[in-house]
Amino acid sequence: MPTPSRLRAAALAAALLLSAPVAGCDSEPEDENLPTQKLSWEDCPEPSDAQGDGEAPSPLPDGAVWQCAIMKAPLDWDKPEGDTIGLELIRARASGAKDERIGSLIFNFGGPGGSGVTTLPAFGEEFTQLRTRYDLVSFDPRGVGRSAGVECVDDEQLDEYFQQDATPDSGAERETLVDSTKEFNSACEENSGKVLPQVSTTDAARDMDLMRQVLGDDKLYYFGISYGTELGGVYAHLFPKKVGRAVFDAVVDPTQNPEQGSLGQARGFQRALDNFAEDCTSKVEECPLGDTAEDVKDRITRLLEDLDSKPIPGVFPRMLTQTAATSGIAQALYSQDFWEYLTEGLQQAYNGDGQILMLLSDSLNGRNQDGEYSNVAAANVSINCADDKSRYTTADVEAKLPQFREASRLFGDYLAWGLLSCTDWPVPGAADHPDVSAPGSAPILVIGNTGDPATPYEGAHKMVEALGKGVGIELTYKGQGHGAYDSGNKCVRDAVNGYLLDGRIPPSGLVCS
Repeated sequence: MPTPSRLRAAALAAALLLSAPVAGCDSEPEDENLPTQKLSWEDCPEPSDAQGDGEAPSPLPDGAVWQCAIMKAPLDWDKPEGDTIGLELIRARASGAKDERIGSLIFNFGGPGGSGVTTLPAFGEEFTQLRTRYDLVSFDPRGVGRSAGVECVDDEQLDEYFQQDATPDSGAERETLVDSTKEFNSACEENSGKVLPQVSTTDAARDMDLMRQVLGDDKLYYFGISYGTELGGVYAHLFPKKVGRAVFDAVVDPTQNPEQGSLGQARGFQRALDNFAEDCTSKVEECPLGDTAEDVKDRITRLLEDLDSKPIPGVFPRMLTQTAATSGIAQALYSQDFWEYLTEGLQQAYNGDGQILMLLSDSLNGRNQDGEYSNVAAANVSINCADDKSRYTTADVEAKLPQFREASRLFGDYLAWGLLSCTDWPVPGAADHPDVSAPGSAPILVIGNTGDPATPYEGAHKMVEALGKGVGIELTYKGQGHGAYDSGNKCVRDAVNGYLLDGRIPPSGLVCS
């Protein structure tokens, strides 16, 4: 069952389908061998199963090749001279003149649990202009992919896990859901117990500062997307004086606990669904899903109600359940480019064929066409549960259901029951929400998208406030989908590129449409 934060990372998979609060400081790792280590860059291998499998990344259009390396980091940052783990990095060297190179621009694309090693090449061409002055760099955070990747259950068990009824209507169904969550969490402890206490966002932020040093940069140049904005905010809190130029796009609200974040996502996905329905029915040609926006949403609701008791054929031999259909719809709402697939998938489902919606659901959950899963689900739960202090019970969820249903009749139950994902987790969570206060940091460009379903627009302003006076520079993009830079909007691109490449700070409050 996808947890609410899982939904933040879905745009990454869609593209491939078609913390402990610590006082700000700038301490260096105590083990001098780690900051001075030399990376051995080589041609990247094929992605591992945990990274999602597939082929080795192809060269960029100008012939530049992607190189990969392993950086050593402490397993436990409280014991920096103890055991180490390997973190996989990927880069494409800067394309411009050497004397124009600024440094390495480090990307985190979200999740938590997304593999930067597989994602950066998939989007590499979008950052062609940024590569004129930066090496493009990303990485698998600890617990992800090849970076001490967390392991929980096998592929066959994950098939069952993601098709189970994640919105129980009876005591028996609630018991089944709770038992399934406990079994998943116990498997994580059994297979990855040594790593689970060490995968928090604070740990990943410390890894990034080590990465900055190993890459030879005095300051961190950073582009964080979705959960990557939370990671960037935690970094800025821990190392404010080390922030160079940074951009946060598709911004996580750092002031919310899991319940508040999930409720915000319920509203965000409902808003995106409303926009999808309005778009379909406002076009010149007839909308194949209904005569009015309300009719479109009513038909979707009835479909999900029917699937609760009568699943339809999906991707053979699996059936499309209510939960799989809901996650497939959520996946398609991440990008306006995928609305046409949602339209086609719903038409297909109304005729008794759930294949397209199941493929979208598989994409959200990290399942490839061979039936193999990446470790995105295991990593996501592990990082969230290491970060989030809250542990919810079925009684907690039942008490909150009316509020979630008011926020979204389609996604409310789905996101409310997702709060159980950290119940009985073997590692205590660090805090109610991350601390991103960063007095003394260089300016950080913070971009909110008014139509973003997964990281609702309001979170950008909350991030600006939490970073502190003079740090966050707010930019609004009036658009649809998860994120703004990848929309191709010229106003957004000019603002981001102008800051990262030339240090031009756009006026706070700039609106792009």
